Amino acid sequence: MSYSIEGKTAIVTGAANGVGLSIARHFANKGANVMFADMDENRLAKECGANEDGDNMRYFAGDLRERLTLANLLSATLDAFDRVDILVNGARQMLPSDPLDIEDTSTETLLGQNLMTALRLSQIVAKRMIKQTNGDSERPAGSIINLSSIASRCTQPQLMAYSISCAALDQMTRSMAVEMAPYRVRVNGVGFGSVMSAFLKDMLKAQPDYRKEIEAHTPLGRIAGPDALTETVQFLASDASGFMTGQVLTVDGGRTLLDPVAAPAH
Repeated sequence: MSYSIEGKTAIVTGAANGVGLSIARHFANKGANVMFADMDENRLAKECGANEDGDNMRYFAGDLRERLTLANLLSATLDAFDRVDILVNGARQMLPSDPLDIEDTSTETLLGQNLMTALRLSQIVAKRMIKQTNGDSERPAGSIINLSSIASRCTQPQLMAYSISCAALDQMTRSMAVEMAPYRVRVNGVGFGSVMSAFLKDMLKAQPDYRKEIEAHTPLGRIAGPDALTETVQFLASDASGFMTGQVLTVDGGRTLLDPVAAPAH
């Protein structure tokens, strides 16, 4: 079965840089209509603004933690492309946390950004996907893919809040998959590590020694580029994965096979 997504419409959040940008570009290159969404309007304009008048690329800038912004994102997508078939929840944030500091708000912050934003956008997009089937009980409605991290199951120093938010996102993926199955909306995830995300890129600039440490604890011996997830996400978005839902695929170069507690999981 083909992995084709040609002619489908996708919303990709976190699309201004890193992994989200790679996925959005890849989808556009494969013939999908793509709405690049992120908070950073300048980066969006730089990355895809030159193609704003093209047939299959648009961008939307706004704070996706706000409910009205999410509604506006969906409206902008429908105005541009008339429908939505794929949602990639790629907007993520990572913050250090101190479990002994009762004033530390990182857990609330990351649950809001990494879990609630994905949940709320998934809900309104799923409703639109279901509506588009026009009552056809055999027609696939759409595919939602949540980008998570192996931090959801690897205990890492100073990353408690991030790990909690990723674990919650993985459970949301499974729970929503069950709830959406009768409506033929599939929900899957990708938990990745040892991949050059925007956060990891910035971290390695500040602490270059981390590169050797990450590589040493990754069986494939390298940090993958941000495009390492594109084919996996395309598979989950396509009809080739039509009987797959509620799964969180691991893409980490074998990192979780070793799992020493002190090694960074990015």
